[in-house]
Amino acid sequence: MSNPLLDSWRRLRAATWARSLEFLRDRSAFGWSLLFPVLLVAGIAFVFSGPGQPMFKVGVLAPAGVALDAKLHPFLATPQVRFYAEEPGAEAVHKVQLQRIDMLLDFTAEPGRYWLNEQSPKGQLLEQLLRGTGGAPLRREATSGAEARYVDWVAPGVLGMNMMFGCLFGIGYVIVRYRKNGYLKRLNATPLRAFEFLLAQLLSRLMLILLVACAVFTACRLLLHLRMEGSYLDLLLLATVAAVSMIAMGLVVSARISSEELAGGILNVIGTPMVVLCGVFISIDGAPHSLQVVAQLLPLTHLLEGARAIMLDGAGLPQIAPHLLALAAMSVVYLALGTALFKWRQE
Repeated sequence: MSNPLLDSWRRLRAATWARSLEFLRDRSAFGWSLLFPVLLVAGIAFVFSGPGQPMFKVGVLAPAGVALDAKLHPFLATPQVRFYAEEPGAEAVHKVQLQRIDMLLDFTAEPGRYWLNEQSPKGQLLEQLLRGTGGAPLRREATSGAEARYVDWVAPGVLGMNMMFGCLFGIGYVIVRYRKNGYLKRLNATPLRAFEFLLAQLLSRLMLILLVACAVFTACRLLLHLRMEGSYLDLLLLATVAAVSMIAMGLVVSARISSEELAGGILNVIGTPMVVLCGVFISIDGAPHSLQVVAQLLPLTHLLEGARAIMLDGAGLPQIAPHLLALAAMSVVYLALGTALFKWRQE
């Protein structure tokens, strides 16, 4: 007479062993699982090595050729404050208003001036530090217009990040699973072409993503009283084009991969850096120029910059047109690559 507990244990052991062998025999997934932690540690060491990261970010308007050091003003020697040269103009003051930077110093005229957002705790602390460093007194200036809360600035980033991961994993991971279990092989026997299949996947995911995004945005708007200066239709158009671009990016990843583990790893490698480089939680103003160039090549950057322009500044279609064009171009390139690389069967 068989023992039910013993039989259950044997089935569990067999299933666990079979899944382990399946993973170990998948050389691409096994290799990636070994390589990814090394790359992750190396990336973290590169980004966070050296002295501690600054706690504050301050833009400085200074005469051409003048170094940003204590000779210009003692405050510029304050530790844990990142001072960087800012371009003159209204955009610099606007960054303070939106809390993209904590303070703006202007030494281009006499007497010097500084701007801060009175709703920013960091700005208020920096003002106390500024007054305590001595040096020539600077005139205090108030930012013009309604000052934005941090939640007004960061909410588009969080919503955009949620859309990005939904687009990448919702399309890329699923198609890989279809290929692995033979579903795509059966579809290949039908008259359905690769472009038609990929387009159908894109449209299906797009409708779901927009439905979820609209529901989440509505809830945040009601509960957090998010600032919304522009048009809801413009914001919906931007979200639609951005979603198409990010879904198409997921299609490229899934075009030839047959391993779910490998696909998940690659999608994480694509998505996680975008969270940092595209300014989801913190502004990349003052970051190295090379990183800002890379950020402009990513669809999430254009989604966030366009969404913040609409919600915080009341921008219309003419103002966000460059973002729409960039996202449309990315969508065309990704769809073309995905269609060209797509294969029905696993190798």
